[in-house]
Amino acid sequence: MKKIEIDTFLKFQFVSNPSFSPDGSYIAFVVSTADRADNTYKANLYVYDMEAKKVLKLTGGGDAKTYTWTKENTLLFPAARSSEVKKKIEVGETVTAFYEISPKGGEALEVFTVPAKITSIKTLPDGRFLLNAVQDNIRDIRKKSYEIIDELPFWGNGLGFTNAKRNRLAVYDRTDGSLTYVADDWTDCGAASAYGDLLLYKAYPWKQNVRGMKSGIYLYNLKTGETETMLEPETRYTGTIELLNENEALVAALEPDAADTTKYCEFYKLNLKDKSLTHFVSYDASIGSGSVGSDARYGSGRLQKLVNGDFYFVSTVNDYAWLRKLDKDGNISDSLTKGSSCDSFDCNGEHIVSCELQGLKLAELYLDGEQITDFNGALLSEYSVSVPEPLTFTASDGYEIHGWVMKPADYEEGKTYPAILHIHGGPRTVFSDVYHNEMQVWANAGYFVFYCNPRGSDGRGTDFGNINGIYGTVDYRNLMDFTDEVLKNYPQIDAKRVGVAGGSYGGFMTNWIIGHTDRFAAGASQRSIANWVSFEHNSDIGHTFILNNQGGNTRTTPELLWEQSPLKYAPNCKTPTLFIHSDEDYRCYMAEGIAMFSAIKRNGCPAKMCLFHGENHELSRGGKPENRIDRMTEILNWMDQYLK
Repeated sequence: MKKIEIDTFLKFQFVSNPSFSPDGSYIAFVVSTADRADNTYKANLYVYDMEAKKVLKLTGGGDAKTYTWTKENTLLFPAARSSEVKKKIEVGETVTAFYEISPKGGEALEVFTVPAKITSIKTLPDGRFLLNAVQDNIRDIRKKSYEIIDELPFWGNGLGFTNAKRNRLAVYDRTDGSLTYVADDWTDCGAASAYGDLLLYKAYPWKQNVRGMKSGIYLYNLKTGETETMLEPETRYTGTIELLNENEALVAALEPDAADTTKYCEFYKLNLKDKSLTHFVSYDASIGSGSVGSDARYGSGRLQKLVNGDFYFVSTVNDYAWLRKLDKDGNISDSLTKGSSCDSFDCNGEHIVSCELQGLKLAELYLDGEQITDFNGALLSEYSVSVPEPLTFTASDGYEIHGWVMKPADYEEGKTYPAILHIHGGPRTVFSDVYHNEMQVWANAGYFVFYCNPRGSDGRGTDFGNINGIYGTVDYRNLMDFTDEVLKNYPQIDAKRVGVAGGSYGGFMTNWIIGHTDRFAAGASQRSIANWVSFEHNSDIGHTFILNNQGGNTRTTPELLWEQSPLKYAPNCKTPTLFIHSDEDYRCYMAEGIAMFSAIKRNGCPAKMCLFHGENHELSRGGKPENRIDRMTEILNWMDQYLK
């Protein structure tokens, strides 16, 4: 069989974003591919014909990354194809063109343009469209040779400098070309839900100051244009919102006085008449989000939907992301999907279509539990895929830890092998048994690979997931206990040739580990955190993340932040370590990786830093194809140098 190589992912077809047509005859979805020649990703629209049970490709331009069904059963998607639109964009004009195509096929025709930068489109009950638009309130000033910063946050990962930019909601009527904004220029709008003539949305009326965590909730009348405040900003933390009817809405929220924001939101009912929030159902897991880590997916899609009064939502429970249903009476179902990770879905009252990672399969579509697409099955059958073997044990702190071990693809009894401990990001995410290309590359290169979900991970409730103020303590012990357990159960691993790698929180933990133990022969720290004091002030989420994860901030507890900072312990490091960072990673800014690299270099410790230009926090999962290849080449060469 073929070995999985660093560039094998170029052959993958990434399925995402399924949705039923209004008449239920079709399921539309997106298929993305990596294009090495153009060093980018191409995306095209497909449909599944429910009657014929066949897949039809609708577009071939590679520019159909998002779409919506119209009430007339056609598909709309934004693209820049005409020379006129391209010319406007080239000269700096803000415009988005939309194309329409029939699910039966044919040519996509340009039908209207909108004088705004549109990031998503959704069809409203009356046939108009709800648009998400990005507005730059200092667009003319920004043309200068310097950047103006007068608010916090001032940049965003994958977004660049966001100072004075706002996400706006607008209603577009294609019959007369009218574009009506829901809120003012400086209000940052978020999630929205429509029912009849009502639009419920979350927003933060933010005018060049510091943005808080607690958005307000507002009710907009689509007929009259009137807005009513349902919940004032900074009142309480809220998550998902969904209009149930003209009188009430479902809201995921914490109690107003909840100081512990490590808790998961619970279900509340919002009375639209008296604006009261009443507790509906307790829940101790994520609502409308899945956190199973994998670098073998690309694209997005729906994570929640209200159908006939029942609320369907993706939730991470234990080590998997399931689709669940909250019914009108407050009962929450078991999983409605079979896969390890439900990445997106749609439901029309009769059928459920889900985009899932099932075991070691790449993402495919499943209709009522039965697979209906097969874009990657034949491909992966040609390769030597290593099967993750579950390893569950009780750690020294009494908590059960779930993990997996992958044997080298060419594993032979009686031989010894090097190994790599891989640590996930978050920390409120999980590893699972899904296909993870990076780990498969390592296994095919002759390594044991082992990974687990230590305390702080998602899916096990608030108690397990809460490491606020104790980073590097219980989680570190869990990882070391797991390493001991793996070495005990797999004596084929040479304990002197074990490496450690991770990104984001996994990068933080890699930095922490190399300052606290010499047991690892090499490290690969990626998009990492070295110093919580600096992180608070240079990350796009720093001013809120620090308070909610580190038990304080630089104003109140600088000593605590320093105690939890790997940089403090860098003088102890003797482990040869590779640092991978991106110069547009505004989540974990490059200063973090540079600081740790500089500190251990002063020890005389072998160290190397690779700084990728034009990439952000998503380098390993959605970076330019060539950069993803270069990144893995550097990591594999580093591990080979010190472990082989």
